[in-house]
Amino acid sequence: MADSVGMLGHTMGGMSSDAAVSSVWPVLHYDDTERALRFLVDVLGFAPVVAARDEHGGVVHAELRWPGGGALVFGSTRHTDSVHGVMRAGTSAVYVVSDDVDAVHRRVVAAGGEVLEPPHETRFGSGAAAFVCTVRDPEHNLWTFGTYRGPSPE
Repeated sequence: MADSVGMLGHTMGGMSSDAAVSSVWPVLHYDDTERALRFLVDVLGFAPVVAARDEHGGVVHAELRWPGGGALVFGSTRHTDSVHGVMRAGTSAVYVVSDDVDAVHRRVVAAGGEVLEPPHETRFGSGAAAFVCTVRDPEHNLWTFGTYRGPSPE
């Protein structure tokens, strides 16, 4: 993983341009950005795009993409000089559309990660059915992976 994450400005191969485009980018902050980067990429399955490092080699800004579309930005709680500098670690929850919830679950279990809800059928507030799994990352953010893609366009 070190090779792919260390390349600043690396673009993802094999992903269609439509899948890489997203107009919503959640921003999270972590105390241990190296550990977060490894978990998000190696365990959850995000693809690294940018990993900008400070003079000590620590990740100060990272951009990741989800293979099915979507993007995520995260940074370090040690760097407080931006508008996001007051964000605490472990206070976010993110829903990610996945066609293979079971695969995400297997990777989290294999890595010794924390599963809050194993894969199961559920209904959201809209009444829509979905197959979902919820896990907690090493700094306590919640990640729900599910098959629900939103209401069908009419």
